[in-house]
Amino acid sequence: MKVRAADFLEFDKEAKVYRISPEQAVRDDVEKHYWRHVGTTILKDWRLYLMLVPMILVFLFWRYFPMYELLGCFKVSNDVIPVSQQLFSGFSYFKRLLVGGDQLSTDFWRAMRNTFILSFYGLCFGFPIPIILALFFNEIRSNAARSVYQVLTYLPKFMSTVVMTSLVTMLVKQGSLTTGMGIVSQALSGLGLLSGEVANAGLLNNPSFFRAIYQISGIWEGAGYDSIVFFAAIIAISPTSYEAAQIDGADKMAQMRYVVLPSILSTIVIMLITRIGSLLNIGYEKVLLLYNTNTYVTADVVSTFANRQGMGANGAGTGIAAAAEMMNNVIGMLLVIGANTIARKASNTSLY
Repeated sequence: MKVRAADFLEFDKEAKVYRISPEQAVRDDVEKHYWRHVGTTILKDWRLYLMLVPMILVFLFWRYFPMYELLGCFKVSNDVIPVSQQLFSGFSYFKRLLVGGDQLSTDFWRAMRNTFILSFYGLCFGFPIPIILALFFNEIRSNAARSVYQVLTYLPKFMSTVVMTSLVTMLVKQGSLTTGMGIVSQALSGLGLLSGEVANAGLLNNPSFFRAIYQISGIWEGAGYDSIVFFAAIIAISPTSYEAAQIDGADKMAQMRYVVLPSILSTIVIMLITRIGSLLNIGYEKVLLLYNTNTYVTADVVSTFANRQGMGANGAGTGIAAAAEMMNNVIGMLLVIGANTIARKASNTSLY
């Protein structure tokens, strides 16, 4: 492209010369003293930037530096030799997982299927519950009562995974002569929804009940905490919108449908995209603490599969574990890109 003086200069008709326009002079000054402006800004707000240091360190040590170990996906697994000195093996681990035809490949595809199913159920049943809770909190007129209800729903999120899984295990534990059945098992058995044989064997030992237990406990743990974002979006709605709806004769349900939900739609879309992005990132800690060999068929996910292989199960080593996790993360990234593209074209609201 040919650059002309008139593109960035102004012609002075009296002096009959080209001069730099005031706007261009400002832009030139900003570009010339860019790093001075950056340094001045950092010194002025140094306290805010100092607060970023712990987060930056966390991302460096737990997000970026571990990426180097992903080279293990393409090298011969050897726990003694560093990754940089291991021999290149190409896509052999990925081929073994995808089309190996052995028990390892079968277990991987079972773990991938269980990951998709658990994630899909969590999206279908776990995502709407925080929105419903936020709508419920918005309709409570007593600030004291609302605070109590919110604290009660937030508390499970602040319990450790070990404590949460221990509570779940106690509620659905198997029956014995000394301890008896858990309260949930007793209730289901008393209502005739559960046979005595299954209750005595333990719900966590039955593959058919693991997914339901996992999803219900997940909703109990995170629904209240996840509702904070939606409730913040709801309370930001202008009161005049409610007043206009009331003048038009809208009752509470109509106000939710025509005022609240459209007003927080952008927030819902953004949260949905981020939820889809972490769709396959099921925390292996909870599954690891709840599942056992009897429930592998429905409970084993990619993270627990990689954990077993990384610990040396079946002699597969860290190479298979790294390959499995990498495939899981790549699929998650593609889901984020796809969901963001669809949201941007459908509603003009997107994450980026």
